[in-house]
Amino acid sequence: MSWNQDEPPTNPYRAPDWQFQQVPTVPVQPPSPPPRRRAWVLPTVAAGVAVVLVGGAAGAYLLYGRPTSSDAPAKPTAGTEAPTRPAATQPAAAAVLDVCAMLPVAEVDRLVPQAAVAKRSREAGFAVYSYCDLSNRRISHGEFWRSREIKASIAQHRGEGPKTGRAQAQALYDSELGFFTYKAKNEPTDEKKDPGEKNYNSAVKHYPGVGDGAFGQYTWSRDKSLWYSFGEGRARVGDMIIEVRYQASQQRKDADFLSSKTTQSVSEENALREVGVLLTHLAKGAAAWKAAHPGELAKVEPSPSLTPTPTPSPSASPTIVAQLPVTCRRMSPAMMKLVPGATERAKAGTSGGAQETECRWLNLKIPAGEGRRKILSAMVTIQLFANRAGAADPGAAKGQYATQLGNAQSTESSALGGIRFGKIEKLGDLGDEAYVQYWVDKKNTVFNGSGDVLVRVGPALVRASFAGAELGVDEATNSPKVKVLGEKEAREGALTVARAVVDSLGQSGLKKDE
Repeated sequence: MSWNQDEPPTNPYRAPDWQFQQVPTVPVQPPSPPPRRRAWVLPTVAAGVAVVLVGGAAGAYLLYGRPTSSDAPAKPTAGTEAPTRPAATQPAAAAVLDVCAMLPVAEVDRLVPQAAVAKRSREAGFAVYSYCDLSNRRISHGEFWRSREIKASIAQHRGEGPKTGRAQAQALYDSELGFFTYKAKNEPTDEKKDPGEKNYNSAVKHYPGVGDGAFGQYTWSRDKSLWYSFGEGRARVGDMIIEVRYQASQQRKDADFLSSKTTQSVSEENALREVGVLLTHLAKGAAAWKAAHPGELAKVEPSPSLTPTPTPSPSASPTIVAQLPVTCRRMSPAMMKLVPGATERAKAGTSGGAQETECRWLNLKIPAGEGRRKILSAMVTIQLFANRAGAADPGAAKGQYATQLGNAQSTESSALGGIRFGKIEKLGDLGDEAYVQYWVDKKNTVFNGSGDVLVRVGPALVRASFAGAELGVDEATNSPKVKVLGEKEAREGALTVARAVVDSLGQSGLKKDE
């Protein structure tokens, strides 16, 4: 809600949002580069990101006792098409291979709700790569932020000399299977791990009937700062190699910044199941594409496409109402003591799917001695959450409380621009859950100090604020000489406002959780 330029904003400035088996979420990882017959992937995490790709075909040969390619074409598997002809005689690329389109919309919505979709393709000397990344790393779910991500790619291999594209793909598939099997049986020794680091790679799971062969593996890892797990898999369809990674996690909204202590991530059973589902869809899609374009190589799109994550539509603008609602009228006597001679104002509207009411008591010119004045403001914002049937929804209010508490904790005892945030104190004697925080605004039009209380009472979420400053009668409200309201007075005032509104809501019949 917007304020008059001379009014102190009493809802605190917030920095942008920083943000199932008990384990970790991996930080945002860059897309894995395509295989080079074949680099192997070791999840090595450092201070905030990532996956390092190391190794090569020679290493794979030494580890597995088998070459990474074959001197002769592999025998065709029943039910698949004939091998692709060698590169020298292959026709020009004719059609785009859209990996994202191979995944049913319902499946994507289930696994990655409101996903950001990134598609791209590129051509290498021995294959054409098509990628599809689906991600949403900030899904609000009650008291948790959820993160979901699917990375999928299909590499269509060219023939090289006497070797067909199918033979190249078969050799790479065998090499990958050998490496994944090796990982499952050869965990790093403790002396090669950082203190507190733990790793686990599951046994390889095969998916019979998917393409010309398919398998998956679950990986779990945690160290001092990063906890994560994911499922990944490979499949072959003729001259195509399909790669999939599925990752899912959740963390409490009130978790400490850069902490993984409340992180939970996808379990082995769930991860491997979803990898199988994704490989099945992509294998069917790849086979259908090959049937429609026999003997052809996929076309490379000239540029990547990106579909941003959908954003919520803006809430309806609040409307100024003629008189204070009953809840606020009950509070007025106490508010007039806090803000003598205040002008009353109320607004009503919707915000974040909740009915919202705002009441404010403001005086910009309270005498404060010769040539001095005070600006004082008391305000309450009441959000009442209901489900689709119109019934009270304490769960939604609880989730929103957790979100706002988490946001506040991310800036606690810090400064951002001209905004300084104090410590958060949780209150055990107010509503179902509540906290109070002091903050100072020396950035916006009206410099002020403010006490801010957020309290949940059943399906209602209430923000109660008391803010103010002292300055010269003719002094600008953002002058360096402005004396902001002190922490003790601001916090006590905010608590007075909060207790008054909770008491008034109780008189209206609003009850705490049972």
